[in-house]
Parts: sequence; C-alpha cells; structure tokens
Amino acid sequence: MTHPVLARAEKLVRVGDIVGAEAALVSLVETEGDQALVLALDDFPAKDLLAVLRDFDAARESVVNLLVSPEQFARAIVLERRYGDIGHERLHGMINSVIFRAGADAGEFLAAIAEVEGGSDVLADYLHERAENLEHFFRSGVFDFFADGDDSLDDLTDDERLDALSDENIGAPFLSHSEVSDHDWMELAWTLRYQQPEIFREVLLILRARARAEEHQQAVAATAPPAARPAFGDADEESAL
Repeated sequence: MTHPVLARAEKLVRVGDIVGAEAALVSLVETEGDQALVLALDDFPAKDLLAVLRDFDAARESVVNLLVSPEQFARAIVLERRYGDIGHERLHGMINSVIFRAGADAGEFLAAIAEVEGGSDVLADYLHERAENLEHFFRSGVFDFFADGDDSLDDLTDDERLDALSDENIGAPFLSHSEVSDHDWMELAWTLRYQQPEIFREVLLILRARARAEEHQQAVAATAPPAARPAFGDADEESAL
C-alpha cells in the first residue's frame, strides 16, 4: 500500500508545488526516521522524484538528495533527458549533489545509472561540454592540456587503449583521487575511468559518435546549395497590374 505521505507528495507535484512535495517527504523522516523514507521512495514514481530532485542541489540541499539510493536515483535521473535542458545545468546540479554527498560511493551511483536504459547517454550529457578534456584524460591520464601526462601507453593504438581501460595491470592512475576531488566533472571522469572503466569507455564512444554526427551536419550545411529565389509568375504580374 502506498504510504499516505507519498500520495500527498504526488498530488503536490501534480499541481507544481515541488517545495510542498519535498516537505511532505521530509516529514516522513521526522516522524518515522531516515530508513522509512528510503523504503518509501521505492514506491514513489520516478518522474515525481525527479521533479523534487530538480529543485534541489548542493547549494540548496534536501533530505531527499541525502537519502535517495543509487537505484532510485538512477531510475529518476534517466528521465532528465525529457526536459530538453540544452546546457544540462540541472543535470550537473543533481548528479553532483547526490553522488558526491558525504558518505556516498560515487562509483556505486554511476554503476546504477549505467545499468538503466539511457543511463550512459545521461552521463554523456553531463560530460558533453568536457568532451575534449575527457579525450585528453583518456590519452594522457591528466586533465591539464599543458601538463606532462602518462606516456606509458603512447605506443598503443586507440582500440588498444580502449581495451586497456579494463586491464588492472595497465594504466594505473596518474593522478590521485585527492588531486581531482572537486565534487564535479573531473572527479566523476576519474571515478569512471578507474572504478567503472567499461562505463567510461561507453560514454567516451557516445561522445565521439555525437561529435561525428555534429561534424557531418555542419559539413552538409556548408555544402548545401543556396536556396533558389522564388520565381514571379504571370499570376503575380497580373495581380501587380
């Protein structure tokens, strides 16, 4: 049976009162404890959970962000693509506030996201603006374009480098976790590469495919013949008279 608090929160989301919905969920923690909310969120619609999560981030924290499980978060965050947020600002805020919260295992959250259909695309959305940085990190092990990187894999082809991502005996971290602990895209990219290498590979390939598609569209647009000027027929001439 759905908890009465969840029913109330769902109704508040429907009418656009996200703050009220969040308060309703938090009231469950206040009366029954943290675990009660964690269990209840299993029955809370993913789209409604996303609506609440979108209103809160690291700058405006919510108990929901602090307690949502990796699986619950994954089911909700994959729906973010429906909003068509080109800059992905809300996506960044939600992911950063949840997977880098105190005591959380970022790798566990990333694995849960990737397991859901469309999850890798969401991670690619998150890193879209940093595609060049991700490529540089993949090749050199560092994010700084002007810093000395790891040259131990210089002799490998691109395919061999991709395969080496999952080889525990190759490509140890060149940067330590403490050096990238920004609770943002660098830490997420580092965590993917060294804790979830298969997901890192998939996200990298998605970003490459998108880049190729964009280049193709630009090339087609650049070579397209100019639009023909409309011809003026006899009807137009007669109407002018």
